Amino acid sequence: MLVYQDLISGDELLSDSFPYKETENGALWEVEGKWVVQGAIDVNIGANPSAEGADADEAVDDQAARVVDIVDTFRLQEQPSFDKKQFVAWAKKYIKLLSAKLEGEKKEEFTKNIEGAIKFLLPKLKDFQLFVGESMADDAGLVLAYYKEGATDPTFIYFAHGLKEVKC
Repeated sequence: MLVYQDLISGDELLSDSFPYKETENGALWEVEGKWVVQGAIDVNIGANPSAEGADADEAVDDQAARVVDIVDTFRLQEQPSFDKKQFVAWAKKYIKLLSAKLEGEKKEEFTKNIEGAIKFLLPKLKDFQLFVGESMADDAGLVLAYYKEGATDPTFIYFAHGLKEVKC
């Protein structure tokens, strides 16, 4: 199994059990999330509930909760949304920090494509939910989530060069 960690914070943000699609010349990854039910599950074992004195309205379990699989699995922490000025300021800082950690071909590819990726994201900024890893590091990479038109499950966007592949 492969886990993808944030290059700056070391937080686990993704794994290979969630397939990704490269966009913006490989600068961004898109990953489809899913809403799932977490918690106690009502299992029907074929018994006759009325004979056991159970009430017919007792079927719903208040312990169950709907969560997004990626957010829950990697304990992503939601952040307040950014306006364009705040996002650009974050992006400049992130690009500088990430550029210092990249070398050779990866650094060239990142430098060449990141500006296009940021320009792609800016007009959609109001549609995004922002997440960071479990440590909630201020300077770490963001994970952006949004709903494609007509979708009921969110799509997550990752900065590809900000992820480090780790074998588990």
